[in-house]
Amino acid sequence: MKRLAILLALTTASLSVPIAANPVQAPAITPQFPYTFEEVMVPMRDGARLQTVILRPRGRTGPLPILFQRTPYGVPDAAPDSVPDNQVALDKDGYIYVIQSMRGRFKSDGVFTLSTAVHPGDRKATDESTDAYDSIDWLVKHVTGNSGKVGMWGVSYPGFAAAIALIGPHPALKAVSPQAAWIDCWQSDDLHRNGALRLSYATDWLAMLQLDKTQDTTFVYDRYDTYDWFLKAGSVEEIDRQHFKGKVPMFTALLDHPNHDAFYTDQRWSDRLGRTTVPTLNVAGYWDQEDPWGSWQIYFKQAQNDPDHLATMVAGPWAHGWWQRPTDSLGPIPYGVPSGLQFQEQVQAPFFAYWLHGTGTRPTTGIKSFQSGSWTWKSYGAWPVAGVKPTDLFLHADGSLSFTAPAAGEACRAYVSDPANPVPFRQRPMSGTYLSPDWQWWEAADQRFVQGRPDVLSYTSAPLDADLTVTGHVAAELAAATTGTDGDFVVKLIDVYPEDAAKPTGRPKPGDYARSLNGYQLPIAMDVRRGRFLASDTAPQPLVPGKVMRWDVPLREHDHVFLKGHRLMVQVQSSWFPVIDRNPQTFVPNIARAKPADFKSATQTVCAGSKLVLPVMRP
Repeated sequence: MKRLAILLALTTASLSVPIAANPVQAPAITPQFPYTFEEVMVPMRDGARLQTVILRPRGRTGPLPILFQRTPYGVPDAAPDSVPDNQVALDKDGYIYVIQSMRGRFKSDGVFTLSTAVHPGDRKATDESTDAYDSIDWLVKHVTGNSGKVGMWGVSYPGFAAAIALIGPHPALKAVSPQAAWIDCWQSDDLHRNGALRLSYATDWLAMLQLDKTQDTTFVYDRYDTYDWFLKAGSVEEIDRQHFKGKVPMFTALLDHPNHDAFYTDQRWSDRLGRTTVPTLNVAGYWDQEDPWGSWQIYFKQAQNDPDHLATMVAGPWAHGWWQRPTDSLGPIPYGVPSGLQFQEQVQAPFFAYWLHGTGTRPTTGIKSFQSGSWTWKSYGAWPVAGVKPTDLFLHADGSLSFTAPAAGEACRAYVSDPANPVPFRQRPMSGTYLSPDWQWWEAADQRFVQGRPDVLSYTSAPLDADLTVTGHVAAELAAATTGTDGDFVVKLIDVYPEDAAKPTGRPKPGDYARSLNGYQLPIAMDVRRGRFLASDTAPQPLVPGKVMRWDVPLREHDHVFLKGHRLMVQVQSSWFPVIDRNPQTFVPNIARAKPADFKSATQTVCAGSKLVLPVMRP
């Protein structure tokens, strides 16, 4: 009643105001966008034209360098009404921003194949490197007010599109920043992990890119929990047959090429990298749920032939692309330092300013890492880092974890892996990849959601009596067997927070108790190894049932401090669904085409001698 009385009073008051005979019209206000907008079609050597948008900063005089980005995700249809947050530091120096739809996407001519192959020496061939070259050539000749210097940058697919321009680079290309780029989608990044298909992500991502040329398509599920949807769908082949019907060519290609054959290796463009001639700022996230591997490999390849010290690697506790946001937390774990903003202001902007504007001091090369746990920036001259000692962390039959080798005759531990009830990769119910924010930080999610499952083994250390710093390549070496003729092992290295890590503040709200960091199990490194590829990634072989074998599980690069009072944990399991497709645990020629009868339970055994090899920094 009180709200109604106020509304009535306001209405009455408005009716009592005299109406002017000739009301004065307010002058129209033209919004003053920070950039001018121009859309052009840039011709390639084969006559194809690519949709390209040019954004020029208003109020800037004198020639400016071009910052160029190529993307399959579409270009702006108008100038932004404000400076994007991640360009504020760049705009202080001034750039002409150019964004281009890659061949076969949106208004650009051609067919989008997702191919990463390059053809140096073939002047008639077209690929992503030649499209970058031809575009730069056109831009420096036709964009008025440019300085003749071009930089390329981007995250994810645009990061790859920037990196591949390093193959036969245009003379005007003076700086490149490949961020979350990739080189081999069978080995790691996006579509596979060590040859194991990233099922749910491949379904969503490839549908987005290839179902409709004119838009980013969101795949629609008819079940709220996508775990249930993928379990019901059956084999990968059935998804293609029933839902894509051949309209997503790359998805079909994954079915036809389950092994590490020439389909993948012929597209490994980084093999063509020679002497490093273009300053390169490679960027990766330690918790990147999509592309954590490729940018490191580009850096390692460049560092092999870098006499002028032009290659740099930057990494931090970031999910996919989160270094382009302020980012002061690792998922739910706050660390109070805006590491992403620091990267933009102190690394990215000075890199382009020096190489494209000639201002500031020459950036140092090597590795810059925002170290998790200590939440501080570190600089390393090389990787592996000086002062690091490979140290064995052993898994014991009693469920303990220690740096002491097992005693002779120590027993094994076993569990039953059932493909009909696979271990979920994140808490259920699960959304599709792009349907909720849950996907972004799942690799930092509390792993207690699988505790108690009989098909997950956990090994836990005593509380640390001093900080333990792990900097470098982490790997697992399991001594393990299966009663099947194929199978997977997933290994997770986890930082277990103390039971009193978080102090209560005020009266808790609903859900606060479950979100507490008390006892939180933070994954540091996780990955999967598929048994059929242990001997060869090109000619898979069945496993011998019951035979204990060495399973090497690479766990990538990391830089983390396990703090005093924390515990280390290792979890071992044999499914990770549906981010990884189900292994039928029966050897078949092609897992993607496995039949329902092929999926069988198997007993998995983890034996004495199983360990993680940690790159421990000497105190």
